[in-house]
Amino acid sequence: MHLMHYVALAGVVAVAAAVPVAAQEHGGHGHAPAHGPPAYHGQGHTYAAPHDYVDHEGHPAAPHVHDDGHWVGHDTGPNDAHYHLDHPWAHGHFSGGFGPGHVWHLHGGGPDRFGFGGFYWSVAPFDVGYVGDWLWDTDDVVIYEDPDHIGWYLAYNERLGTYVHVQYLGP
Repeated sequence: MHLMHYVALAGVVAVAAAVPVAAQEHGGHGHAPAHGPPAYHGQGHTYAAPHDYVDHEGHPAAPHVHDDGHWVGHDTGPNDAHYHLDHPWAHGHFSGGFGPGHVWHLHGGGPDRFGFGGFYWSVAPFDVGYVGDWLWDTDDVVIYEDPDHIGWYLAYNERLGTYVHVQYLGP
């Protein structure tokens, strides 16, 4: 191969490697949990809306994650009617990456429809009361799979340390 072919090939490889990194729009202003919540086993708790999840002084009223990885509020079990969907995965499955290695920068919108990296989402109606302090054009979120509620994901807000159930709307 000639030198120019190597240079052109190196350029193509560099661009191809940079695309996924740019699409993830790494923010990382806060700390994201190492993993999502485990599947809940036991009698599910029932909460009325809006429920106050303050479990210690200084903790947020919204569902949140402790430093030890405990997901406060994710204990309703798989039969919680608030998160039942007649057509789970109606818009497909999210494949952009899960967990703290994939931090996404919000690009505007609101609870009904927001986006990042070309992917669009909506907040679960039962959880809308917990996103009043989200900054829809600047916050960073991390997406986790929800092991209990089919068709839902969990969006963790790094700035606030809180999370809500979200439904993937597709690209």
